[in-house]
Amino acid sequence: MNIADQRRTVFFFDVDNTLVDNDRVADDLKRHLKEKVGEACEQRYWDIFEALRNELGYADYLGSLQRYRVERPHDAKLLEVSYFMINYPFANRLYPESLDAVDYVKQFGRAVILSDGDVVFQPRKVDRSGLYDIFEGHVLIYVHKEQELSDVEAKYPAEHYVMVDDKVRILAALKKYWGARVTTIFPRQGHYALDEKLVAQYPKPDITLERIGELKEYSLAEMLAAAG
Repeated sequence: MNIADQRRTVFFFDVDNTLVDNDRVADDLKRHLKEKVGEACEQRYWDIFEALRNELGYADYLGSLQRYRVERPHDAKLLEVSYFMINYPFANRLYPESLDAVDYVKQFGRAVILSDGDVVFQPRKVDRSGLYDIFEGHVLIYVHKEQELSDVEAKYPAEHYVMVDDKVRILAALKKYWGARVTTIFPRQGHYALDEKLVAQYPKPDITLERIGELKEYSLAEMLAAAG
């Protein structure tokens, strides 16, 4: 595929609960925390986690652990928790057929990760899962990606964009910004996507999938036409 073809259509993929089953990652962390620091301390970690997410606007697992450490500076078990998080086998949590879906769209254009997250743990997740190599280093991570679309467009100019994301809020924001230049694809995976009340608050995405692997059932023409 030549450069001109790559610039015609760019396919953006979210990471958490789009390519990686992040709900299972969180469940594993919950079990590990409960085993290492006990149920009460595990709950305190998640209280800090939610407070920090409300403050920053994204999930900061390591930042939450650092804040928790301030409260318990002499708890050596926290280092074991940190080791568990940094070395977590994210490749084992890729959704079935997620890599097949990425490979499928590469025949039509450039595939790029477009994700939210912190500057350490999220890139680590992308690398440890093997996604950095799969996407050939085409990775964008912002604090709020829906607020950085001018920068996204400058880095990856294209005639048309396709966004695959489990959050309808994000898809609606991209649709508002790019209009018919973007096809919004919604894989119903993870707790956000399965929250019917939350989903109902936003316009219906152009294409809804029950699982990421269903993306392979759509031709490029069908994806472009769905944008309206």
